[in-house]
Amino acid sequence: MGETSGQTISKVVLAYSGGLDTSVILRWLQETYRCEVVTFTADLGQGEEVEPAREKARLLGVREIFIDDLRDEFVRDFVFPMFRANALYEGTYLLGTSIARPLISKRQIEIAEQVGADAVAHGATGKGNDQVRFELAYYALKPDIKVIAPWREWTLGSRTALLDYAEKHQIPIRKDKRGEPPYSTDANLLHISYEGKALEDPWVEPDEDMFTRSVAPEQAPDRPTYVEIDFERGDPVAVDGERLPPAALLARLNELAGANGIGRLDLVENRFVGMKSRGVYETPGGTIWQMAHRALESLTLDRGAMHLKDELMPRYAELVYNGFWFSPERLALQALVDQTQDRVTGTARLKLFKGAASVVGRKSPNSLYRLDYVTFEEDQVYSQADAEGFIKLNALRLRLARMAQA
Repeated sequence: MGETSGQTISKVVLAYSGGLDTSVILRWLQETYRCEVVTFTADLGQGEEVEPAREKARLLGVREIFIDDLRDEFVRDFVFPMFRANALYEGTYLLGTSIARPLISKRQIEIAEQVGADAVAHGATGKGNDQVRFELAYYALKPDIKVIAPWREWTLGSRTALLDYAEKHQIPIRKDKRGEPPYSTDANLLHISYEGKALEDPWVEPDEDMFTRSVAPEQAPDRPTYVEIDFERGDPVAVDGERLPPAALLARLNELAGANGIGRLDLVENRFVGMKSRGVYETPGGTIWQMAHRALESLTLDRGAMHLKDELMPRYAELVYNGFWFSPERLALQALVDQTQDRVTGTARLKLFKGAASVVGRKSPNSLYRLDYVTFEEDQVYSQADAEGFIKLNALRLRLARMAQA
């Protein structure tokens, strides 16, 4: 049994992908802490087989191996609430990586309690946001949990050092690892991110062959695609009239948007730890989902509620980005957001064409849009003469201020 900060470690649950980093971490934990390692691999719809992680963990001497399909829980309990808030970090980022971390952490803590582990470990580096997201969630859910973050402890400071360690300890490595793409990726059903190496110069355009979830807009079909998304109380429930469970619905939106070159984002963002980083993201389905949701809100939400929600959205997005999903303030904001969604039921119709999506129709049984009030034709319900008093009252403070300056 090993120790961390003077505390004995007998069993640790590792968030394990089966890739180079976490495979090295697995062996390093066994050697450094002399403890039993339990692996947990989450299927969040990353598009790769997760079962090979089981055999790799067995080869490395792991006895308790958890591989969980969390796709529907991910979309239903994490992506749905976030999209009700229309959350965008720094005005553009749909938070695809950020929103996956609290679910992975939650399940990791559940497994730790189930198997009697006294520690959890992750493969996030000491420079990034993910270490913060994982650990804030761990502590929020299990305040006394011990956390091991190897990247903050070991001396393996480079990719070459990891490869050398893997060879020395006979850890299986994918044959393409030495010639891997010049970026790191993180993927789930909502998005895929690309960072590092060739992308570290924010002036350099990404190579087209890097992208995996969308065609280049120039290569998209020459005819537009129309899609209708049905919502019930703020959540999407059907695409083109077909009701689908959460994960299948998002997968369908990904297919439709990706085929039309929609959902790419090249962003320089502010990390929580203080530095700026450049990331490239593909979020095809999420891009059109949010657009459709806002279209329905424009019909169904009162102006005051809608504007308040928009004012609070940057704060909500920042909480998700920084790892405070389980914080009291995020839960309080979520309650407010969810209260506004009772009327957000109906259908939005979008036109997808060569990298662009636009709303071309929206309808709702709860619509606040009244043709008899807004028509430019003659009506019997609105007296235009009333506007004169409305304007004069709103102008009163402006007139007083100008008179005071005279």
